[in-house]
Formats: sequence, structure tokens, C-alpha cells
Amino acid sequence: MSWLLVYPILIPLLTAVLSYLFRKSPAGRWISVAGTVALLLASVVLMAEVLEEGVVAAQMSNWQAPFGITLVADLLGAVMVVITAITGLATVIYTLSEIPERLERLGFHALLQTLLMGVCGAFVTGDLFNLYVWFEVMLISSFGLLVLGASREQLDGGIKYVLLNLVSTIMFLAGTGLLYGLTGTLNMADLHLAVREVENTGLLTTVAVMFMVAFGVKAALFPLFFWLPASYHTPPVAVSAIFAGLLTKVGVYALIRMFTLVFDQDVGFTHTILLWASVVTMVTGVLGAAAMNDFRRILSFHIISQIGYMVLGLALYTPLGLMGAVFYLVHHIIVKANLFFVAGVAKRIAGSTDLARIGGLYAHAPVLAFLFLIPAFSLAGFPPLSGFWAKYVVVKAALDLEMWFVAGVSLAVGLLTIFSMTKIWGSAFWPAHPDGVKPRLSDLPMGDRMALMLPIVALAALTCIIGLFPESFVLFAERAATQLLDPTDYVTTVLGVQP
Repeated sequence: MSWLLVYPILIPLLTAVLSYLFRKSPAGRWISVAGTVALLLASVVLMAEVLEEGVVAAQMSNWQAPFGITLVADLLGAVMVVITAITGLATVIYTLSEIPERLERLGFHALLQTLLMGVCGAFVTGDLFNLYVWFEVMLISSFGLLVLGASREQLDGGIKYVLLNLVSTIMFLAGTGLLYGLTGTLNMADLHLAVREVENTGLLTTVAVMFMVAFGVKAALFPLFFWLPASYHTPPVAVSAIFAGLLTKVGVYALIRMFTLVFDQDVGFTHTILLWASVVTMVTGVLGAAAMNDFRRILSFHIISQIGYMVLGLALYTPLGLMGAVFYLVHHIIVKANLFFVAGVAKRIAGSTDLARIGGLYAHAPVLAFLFLIPAFSLAGFPPLSGFWAKYVVVKAALDLEMWFVAGVSLAVGLLTIFSMTKIWGSAFWPAHPDGVKPRLSDLPMGDRMALMLPIVALAALTCIIGLFPESFVLFAERAATQLLDPTDYVTTVLGVQP
């Protein structure tokens, strides 16, 4: 058994237990920091193993596949675990300043680590039922983080979030039951072989659509995204940041995994649905952002529009399209979490996230203004930042298939994204504060300033590195896409048989 696959689950679990036991002392927060550092180290080692050895798999309790609990990591799974650890560490450091002691005593860090455990578990599981289990771990912990503090706004957003996600859960379980009835297995590698023996292809396609709806809710795909803008602006900014970075991406990951590994028997139907859903998701998300006048609400709607690009890469179902989807996943997690961090600092020093009630950030906090421009320009697709390469690959994949309308919409959404970012700049950064406040970073205590700014600087630097030196990242995404389109190594490693 490869313990490297267990550590991304075990480390956050142990960290959650310890941080809960020490939640009433300052040790709890530092345990959370140390645990997340350990998670990052373990994920990097796992990534190195996958790069060197190829797909890595392990069977828990010596029950052989397809009957036991399978953990497996290919290039896509490994990089998602790494990026989860990076985002988790940035968030935990950010919370050292933002989260009050009252919420820490209620078990904030334990819930955060449980969320990281659920996310990592979803990325390394090789079994469909266990994917459902990790989804539920994520749902429970994220609901706890949403309502922690019990303000009226938080409870309202939390209830909307959990009710709409329960619809996804019901659809997921129903689809899982039908798929098991058709194939007799829930192991993903075994499903790759079993679905080819199913005679009732119409029912199989129906099951595929059920999974599309279930994962579409998790990913905030049109028309299933209404829970996201209703809830993401209500919790503390650090919670919004990790939600924005990771939660919807688990849904996108599940779509990519299932619709390359399992549901590839009726691509003309299923992937066409995904194609047009992605296009409409891009448009509705960016239009929603343009209509908002709150920093966090604008960013929440932009999560939706950017999800459209990732699903578009999957829907195109070409090596270049899938490469773009993988690249976009990694880029967007970093950029979106960073933008929420910037919004949190702006709120801290300017007093609000309402664009009509803040200002003066460029004049009095130029460092923050500069650090906002990096992820904002990257989100809009400005060269040479990471977002440019991500958008370029996806649009190029659409053009190669002569999908002129789809490519045109993708470029237009990028222009409207610039409009939203300009709107934030023209209200929050450029003009003076309406109340005459001078929002300075220097007014914050040194410890708070370091905790808030270090994650922003680190993630901005990572965005620039990916943008300025894209070759290695593009080659990695290309290798990951090749594995997705040809899952022979995945199936062979898990089952020990040649498909």
C-alpha cells in the first residue's frame, strides 16, 4: 500500500482533531498552520511520485480492486491535491488575522481542516461511492463554516447552500444506484470496462445526465448555480476565499473524471449538453458580475463565468481542450482565492465591500492596489499572466474545431470580465473614500499585516511565475490531458489488467 495516497487524507484528519482539542488556546491555530504545511509537503512528495512512476494506486485493508476502497492519483488528481494544500495554507495563514478568537473557540480550524480532508479525499478516491462520501464531508464542514457565528445573513446563505446541494446529493445517489444496477461495480477503473458491456445504452446515457446534473450543482454550472451568489458573500473572507478556490473545482474535477473515464460512450449527446451549458454559464456569470456593486458579489459571479471555461475544455473533448481545462483549473484556484483575500484586506482598512462606500485604496494603499491588478488582469486574460495562457488554449481548441461562435463568446466574456475589474478599480481604488477615510495598510498591527499580505503576495507571485514561464505548466497539462483521453495506465494500475 502506498502511504503517499493516505497522507493527504490522514494529515488534515489528525490536524482537525488536534486543533479541536486545543481550540480554546492559541495552540489550536498553530496546530492548524503546522498541519497544513505538512499537507503541502506530503502533496508535493505525492506529485513527485506520480511524475516519476506514472499513475499511483493503493487498496485499503488488502481488499483487492474492484471490491476494496481504492485510492489513486494520476497527474490531474496529484496536481489538484497540491493546489488544495497551497490554497489551504494561504487561507490558514490569512485566518491568523481575520478570524476572531470567538470563532476559533467554536471549532473554526477543525472545520477548515475537515473541509481540506474532504477535498483531498475527493481528488484521490478511485471509487464512486467514496466520492459521494467525500462530497458529504465537504458539505457538512462547509455548512459549518458558513453558519459559524450565526448571523442572520450567514444562516440565510447557509440554508440556501445546503438545500440546493442536497438536491445534488439525491441525484448523485440515484445515479450511483442505477449505475451499480447496470454494471455491478462502482470502482471507477472497473466502470471504464463495465460500461462497454451494457446493452441498454439509452439508460446509460440517462444515468450520465443524472451525474451531469449532480456534479453541475457542485460546479455551479448553468442553470444550477443559484446557491453560490446567495451564500459566498456571507461568511468571513477567508472562508469565502477557500470556497471560491476549491469547492466548485471539486465539481468540475468530478465532471472531468467521470466524462472521460466512464461516460464516453455517447460523446455526441452528453458533451454537446456540456458545451452549451458551459457557454451559457460563461455569459450569465459575467453578466451577473456586471450588475453587482459589491466586491465579493462581483467575485462570486465571476466564479460562475470562469467555471464555463473549464467545462468548455471538457466539452470540446480534444487533447487541446482537456489541456486547457486542466490548466484553467490550476490557474483559477490561485487567482480567485487571491482576489477574495484582497477584498478582505480592502474591507479591513476601508470599512466595507460595498463599492459605493469605499475608495482611496490606490492613493493610500498602493501595494494592495498593485497586488489586486495581478490576479484581476490574470482573471481577464491579460498577457503574460497565467489567465492569458489558460484562455488562449481553450479558445484555440474551439477554433481548431471551427466553433467560431463558441470562441467568440469566450473572447467576449473576457472583455466583460475586464469591465467588472475596471468597475472595482474605478470605485474602490481610484476615487477618494466617500467618508474621507485614508485606508492605509500601515494602520494595521504588524502581525495582522504580515498574516494578511503574505498569502496575497505568495499567490500573486505564483500567478506571475505560471504566466512568465508557462512551458513546464503547459507540458504538464498536456500530459494530464493525454492520461484523461487514454486511461489505459489508470485502469491497468488499479485493476492490474490491460483494458
